[in-house]
Amino acid sequence: MLFGRNEDGAPTSRRKYKRTEQNTMANVRLNLVVAACNNRGIGVKGQLPWRLKKDMQFFKNVTTETKDPDKQNAVIMGRITYFSIPEKFRPLAKRKNIILSRELKEAPPNTSLVRSLDEAVSLATGSGELADKIEKPMESNYNCRIYLTRVLADIDCDTFFPELDENLYRKVDCEDVPTSVFTENGLDFKFEVYDKVQH
Repeated sequence: MLFGRNEDGAPTSRRKYKRTEQNTMANVRLNLVVAACNNRGIGVKGQLPWRLKKDMQFFKNVTTETKDPDKQNAVIMGRITYFSIPEKFRPLAKRKNIILSRELKEAPPNTSLVRSLDEAVSLATGSGELADKIEKPMESNYNCRIYLTRVLADIDCDTFFPELDENLYRKVDCEDVPTSVFTENGLDFKFEVYDKVQH
């Protein structure tokens, strides 16, 4: 799942960053939040293969925390991911929910529907209707930061996360991300953060 935020978590002024759409898009930074097991599996039959409360809390913290209480992060997800969320939790609270789908005919209540990632980013930044309501990601290229919950087990999955290219991403330390190994429901897991290498 993707969400947008400034590199330091601070809000930015739309007036200060008023640019052409092309320049805005070039300076967007998206953060990818994902949990994957040893074989890079992330899902099975449209659902998470595990239930880890600490991981869910980590996801909530990463995607909701802002320094400006008047703004929210935007969360971009596909149709299957959105409908895999229990109905009572849809849409995700305290976040602008943007669904990327070519199949949905209309947006579910209190969400925005887009057909491409560029359209989602445009909606969430200076040229879109949500621009004044969310924290704008203005720092780097798409998918610059990956928040990875690494589940230390082999689990049967039918959906997989791409292998990280060490030439493109480097592991980094974040003081607000714990480094310990945790255990829940018989599964060990840890949190890792990767930044896209800037050339």
